Amino acid sequence: MASSSSSPAQAPAAEPLRQKRILSSKLYLDVPSSKAPVVYSPAYDISFLGLEKMHPFDSAKWGRICRYLAREGHLDKKRVVEPLEASKDDLLVVHTEAYLNSLKSSFRVSCILEVPPVSLVPNWIVQRKLLYPFRKQVGGSILSAKLALERGWAINVGGGFHHCSAEQGGGFCAYADISLCIQFAFVRLNISSLSLTGRVYTLDMYNAGIYPFDFGAKQYIDQKVELTSGTKTDEYLEQLDKALEVLKSRFQPQLIVYNAGTDILDGDPLGRLKVSPEGVVTRDEKVFRFAKDQNIPLLMLTSGGYMKSSARVIADSIINLSNKNLIELGSQLG
Repeated sequence: MASSSSSPAQAPAAEPLRQKRILSSKLYLDVPSSKAPVVYSPAYDISFLGLEKMHPFDSAKWGRICRYLAREGHLDKKRVVEPLEASKDDLLVVHTEAYLNSLKSSFRVSCILEVPPVSLVPNWIVQRKLLYPFRKQVGGSILSAKLALERGWAINVGGGFHHCSAEQGGGFCAYADISLCIQFAFVRLNISSLSLTGRVYTLDMYNAGIYPFDFGAKQYIDQKVELTSGTKTDEYLEQLDKALEVLKSRFQPQLIVYNAGTDILDGDPLGRLKVSPEGVVTRDEKVFRFAKDQNIPLLMLTSGGYMKSSARVIADSIINLSNKNLIELGSQLG
């Protein structure tokens, strides 16, 4: 349920090899009950000589979300779960060897991140300062699926890189974390289906008139809700309500992966919709309430959003979910 879509990455490895890689992965940590199912690492945030500011995506929003929650007494930092970095073998579950090798080219990475000066930076620095944070977020998305099955919900304060496929990155997305967490869930969590009629069911609400158009991706979307530029809060939420009603009769998944982008916000330079901050908070509440009413574990990823205000809106949404007893952060102070 992001504001734009992407084609699902197709796992290139033979099935036995893919399963072997998943089963041998170290990403599924045992998380003690003293921790909340909120996944984040300071390594998520990208800071690299100011080059990250050349892209409209706010690459420090993940840390600000957690700082808001901690500072205002809603989430103890000690209760946050830190994920491991996804290894090459983990990434090969979905990505091709050729694609991963292409990331050894700083020019290739600069095209994916849409920051041309990155092409001039030695690749070992690009790997450490730019791609390592993404690999940590991939580890977070994969681990969050396990936590969602164990606790009923989980939030990866990051992830949702929906412009990436098995052989191609783009739109500030280098790794296909959503496809990876789904593939891991099939093998490690005994999930046989994320839909009623197939293994994965995709509902996508998005502005059909903006980059990257995703013509190829649309064939994989089971339920399209195509919005037009300028769609306002009331209309957006009405369309969401209708879509969720359809879902009740169409699918009975064992896990919902909720790609909760904030590029729907009014004023976002890329999303071009006009949804208010309160509308985003209501959207998330509706989706979490749907999952709870249907007794379906839900994993939330924070995905896109191209304004500095996104971090505040996401934090407010998480606080609202806690206040409405849709999640339990377990650390309200005072």
